[in-house]
Amino acid sequence: MILFHRKYEKLRAFEREQLGDSPKALEADNLADHLEKHDTLALILSALITILPAALIFLCLISAIAYFIIVH
Repeated sequence: MILFHRKYEKLRAFEREQLGDSPKALEADNLADHLEKHDTLALILSALITILPAALIFLCLISAIAYFIIVH
């Protein structure tokens, strides 16, 4: 979230400017309409960069534990 914080704040300011002080200005429903073309891809890739190494470490840990239980 830190990587996209400036872009998010810029979009929120634009939305507030367009909608004024209406309650709808507080909703983030139209945020996807203002995102740039490859923002979704960047979010998915950043999630994978975070999740995959953690999942691989966890899988290796479980495999090592199972190996030592079975072999020893």
